[in-house]
Amino acid sequence: MSVAAPDGGSAELLPIDMEWTLDVLLRLLRTPSPSGRTDMVMQLVGDLLTEIGVPFTLTRRGSLVAELPGRSDDVDRAMVVHADTIGCMVSELKPNGRLAIVQVGTFSARFAEGARVKVLADDPNRVYTGTVLPLKASGHAFGDEVDTQGVGWDHVEVRVDEEVFDAAGLRELGIQVGDFVALDATPEVTPSGFIVSRHLDGKAGVAAALAATRAVTAADLVLPHRTSFLVTIAEEIGQGASHGLDADVAEMVSIDNAVCAPGQQSIEDGVTIPMADQTGPFDFHLTRRLVRLCAQHGLPHARDVFRWYRSDVAAALEAGAATRAALIAFGLDGSHGYERTHRRSVEAVAGLLTLWLQTPLTFESWDSSPSGPLAEFPSGRQPAPAERWGPLGRPPVRP
Repeated sequence: MSVAAPDGGSAELLPIDMEWTLDVLLRLLRTPSPSGRTDMVMQLVGDLLTEIGVPFTLTRRGSLVAELPGRSDDVDRAMVVHADTIGCMVSELKPNGRLAIVQVGTFSARFAEGARVKVLADDPNRVYTGTVLPLKASGHAFGDEVDTQGVGWDHVEVRVDEEVFDAAGLRELGIQVGDFVALDATPEVTPSGFIVSRHLDGKAGVAAALAATRAVTAADLVLPHRTSFLVTIAEEIGQGASHGLDADVAEMVSIDNAVCAPGQQSIEDGVTIPMADQTGPFDFHLTRRLVRLCAQHGLPHARDVFRWYRSDVAAALEAGAATRAALIAFGLDGSHGYERTHRRSVEAVAGLLTLWLQTPLTFESWDSSPSGPLAEFPSGRQPAPAERWGPLGRPPVRP
C-alpha cells in the first residue's frame, strides 16, 4: 500500500521475504565473528550482497561499504549495522591445560559460564571446541562451593576438547595468548516465531538490513537519495562507524537491538525507536519522523530510552560525522546472554527501512548542504509551547 509520507513524497511498505531473512540470519549466527576476528562473516555478507546484485568495497580494516543507487549526486544517506559480536581472548595458558580468558566487548562472565566455544588459533586450519567452566565446576567435587564461588573472568576457564593437560600441550596444539575464543550461538527458531540465540545483537540487524536491501532491489525502485550501506566490524568495542561513513551523508540510521527488560518500553514484536542512549539524545526530527512512518503504515512500534547502551551512532558522531542520526531497534530480551527476539520484530525493522529509504531527507533543501544561514533554518524546528514562553524563548517574567 502506498501512503503519502507526512513530510513529502510517498512510500510503499515493501514485502519482506522472511524465509530468506531467517535463513540468512541463521547463517550469520553460525559464523563466528568476535570483534577483531570478523573476516569470515564479512565474506558471507559480501557473498549475500553479490547474490542480491549490490556492489560494495571493503575499507582497509575490513568494514564493508555498499551503495544503493538514487537520484542524488552525493551519498546523502547511510544505513549502518554491525556484524561483530562479543567474545573472548586467551590471556594465559594455564598449568592444568586449560585457558584463562578475558572478554572482548562488555558482558558478564556469568553469561559465559557453560557456553560452548570455538578456540580460533592463528592458523585458520586449527579450530578447537571447548567449554567455558567455573573453576569449581563439579558439585560432586566441591559441594556447596559451586554456589558460593565468585563471578568474574578470574573465576572461569576454557576446557579444550583435546587430550591436553598442561601449558606445553596447549602450545603444541598451536594455541597462544591472544587467540580468539568465539561463543557458539546455538540458534533456534521456535514454532511460535521466537528466535533464541547468542549474538542476535548485531546479526539480526544485519539480516534485517540485507532483507530491506533485497526488497528495494527486487522492486526496481529509484530511491530519492544514494544510500551507503555500511557494515561495521568493531561496534562491540566502541569503534563501530568511526570510519567508512561518506563525508556527504546527511542522514544516518543505525540498526541495533532494543532493550526488552523491566523498566524499559521496548517491544519484541515490532520496532523500537530509541529517543536517547547513554551518549545522549538522537536527532529530534529524524527520530520523530521514523515514529510517524511506523504510525502511518501500521507498524507496531514503541519509543524508549536506553541508559547503559551505545551504538554505531555514537562512534560516528564522536569521529566527527556531521549528520542527523537515529537508531532503529529490533526487540531483544537478555542482551549479551542467551538472547531472544521475534521474527515479527525483524520483519518490522526491515519494513521500516524500506519506507525510510523511499522518502526525502528530513528537511530536503536544508539537509542537502552541510551548513546554511540562520534565515533558512527549517521552519519545522523543535517546537516550544508558545503560550508559556516569551518571544525570546525564555519563560515570561512574573511580577
